Amino acid sequence: MKPEEQSALLAIVLYAALADGNKHDRERDEIRRIAESVSGEAGGADLGRVYQDVLLRRVSLDACIAALTDAGQRQLAYEMAVCVCDADGRQSEAEQRFLGELKTRLQLDAEQAAAFDADAEAIVASGEVAVPLSVGEAPHPVAAVPSAAGATVFQSSVPEAELDKSILNHSLINGALELLPQSWASMAIIPLQVKMVYGIGKAHGVTLDQGHIREFIAAAGVGLTSQYLEQFGRKLLGGLLGKAAGKTFGKLGGAATGMAFSFATTYALGQLAKRYYAGGRMMNAAMLRDTFQNLLAPAKQMQAQYLPQIRQQAETLDMGRVMAMVRGN
Repeated sequence: MKPEEQSALLAIVLYAALADGNKHDRERDEIRRIAESVSGEAGGADLGRVYQDVLLRRVSLDACIAALTDAGQRQLAYEMAVCVCDADGRQSEAEQRFLGELKTRLQLDAEQAAAFDADAEAIVASGEVAVPLSVGEAPHPVAAVPSAAGATVFQSSVPEAELDKSILNHSLINGALELLPQSWASMAIIPLQVKMVYGIGKAHGVTLDQGHIREFIAAAGVGLTSQYLEQFGRKLLGGLLGKAAGKTFGKLGGAATGMAFSFATTYALGQLAKRYYAGGRMMNAAMLRDTFQNLLAPAKQMQAQYLPQIRQQAETLDMGRVMAMVRGN
């Protein structure tokens, strides 16, 4: 793909990421940080510059669409726009309007677009089945007990070894999903992270809903929309794109360095959640961010160790299995 086509795709996805004018400043800052960190990798488009072009409206959406003459690229642009709009939950009215207009302007094949919309809706719905949208009463943690060091901890109803195994399994699956070229694969990563945190909280006697968990993830410094943006940027610049309009761009495992980043993010989030709920949810936002960053470095080292298992998982995944995992089946 030519650099100008890369830039056009990135710009359209950024327009989608910023379509919701109510997005928290923290998330917008994270989008900018990701754009700058991914910029220029593999000699491709400068994502940092594209971000500034979109933010300052130096490039129009119509101009970006015109740069994509291939039907597969246009379908891919729409699919990734849907992904980032779905990242932080159900689409807002502003995001729905944006996607409707984008679909029309891209002049997509109606059947192809409808099929992807159905897939995206199925993944969102599966995530809502696994974790409640709201809880009827305040959560009640399990009884506190003193630790060997004298600190108060909230004992888990699940053995620690089982929690660690669950965290590792979620991390392996999410790392594998990031290696798949299909757009729906990336959509399942955050619902699986939400499901993992829900299970850890529940093990410590805390029943959480989608909103609480997503706020916990964001407080740790992990942007929801920006996670998708980072995955897409790395896939695009690394040569691993999506399957759209009957074409497959790139191939499994054909991405540049930085792939399977979701393994490390998921593993660090799981370990953070375990500490947070065992400690009675006493960490403030600054402590959550610092602790997550401290956990992320060793998780990235583990990522290299588990890469063969991640690749093996990727070879066996299909949409049916992924949605079953999201639902908790």
